[in-house]
Amino acid sequence: MSRANVVKLVILGFGLIGLSACASKPPPKAPQAAPSQAAPSTTPGGTYKVGNPYQIDGVWYYPQVDYNYNQTGIASWYGPGFHTKATANGEDYNENELTAAHQTLPMPSLVRVTNLENGRSIVVRINDRGPFVPGRIIDMSRRGAQLLGFDQKGTAKVRVEILVEESRAIAAAAMNAGGTQIAGSPDGGPVPQAAPRPKVTVEGAPLPPPKPVPSRNVAPPATVAGTTTDDGRFMPAPVVEQKPVPPGPQRIYVQAGSFAIFDNANKLRARLNSISPTNISPAMVGDTQFFRVRVGPFENVDRADQVLSQVLQTGTTGARIIVD
Repeated sequence: MSRANVVKLVILGFGLIGLSACASKPPPKAPQAAPSQAAPSTTPGGTYKVGNPYQIDGVWYYPQVDYNYNQTGIASWYGPGFHTKATANGEDYNENELTAAHQTLPMPSLVRVTNLENGRSIVVRINDRGPFVPGRIIDMSRRGAQLLGFDQKGTAKVRVEILVEESRAIAAAAMNAGGTQIAGSPDGGPVPQAAPRPKVTVEGAPLPPPKPVPSRNVAPPATVAGTTTDDGRFMPAPVVEQKPVPPGPQRIYVQAGSFAIFDNANKLRARLNSISPTNISPAMVGDTQFFRVRVGPFENVDRADQVLSQVLQTGTTGARIIVD
């Protein structure tokens, strides 16, 4: 089996078990691009993009259309330093709109983000890539963080769920109006190196855009309140739903890996146990049993970040912070 196929199988196992990665603070502003590598100008309304696999700070990300996406993790937010700059799909970033950055989901997509600590839940539009510091699952706009109640704290334990039909609807509208990029296979030739948002898109060269259509406006998804902006984007309304707060403590773990073979999981557990107590948590995915290697639990995000850094230094590059 080729190394690329092994990588894909490992990534698939992580995705099924619910791994995620993000950033606790807004990343530093990207350096100014050289004239020959000028940042792309914004595209009115943005374009539909999935993108090729890309690498940031030694970590590989694999964008894909995933309408089963439903994960927990730590959310962060980014704001003033990126306001009005281009997002990864060419839209203008507006810190006062309900948008967010995600590492792999299609752009645009609609996701429901629920703060597991207070039950607040909103819908946001994915239009950017990030965050790129291990340990975070999604980077919210400032307005999104305010509505979820963690703009002062900086992070929150959240669940992120893609809205399937709504995401398909806005994707179709974007594809009818601009360039389209679909995820490439890791086996399909050279993999491009990507730069962090928002200056440079993580995708390769865009495909030729389709012929213009008279209007890109579409009826807003019936199940989500919102408006269609002047440039044709569907933007969720600032509607906060109050969800039940899950009973008991929402524990934070560093999930170092997931294996179909117990002996492999046990070897990793033994190697990481010197850093912090490590356990093996079985989980069934379809007809296959996986053995998840988890370090923790931890009382707070700061401690989890410290341990995650130590785990990554051992060469366990797939380690992520999760909430369970």
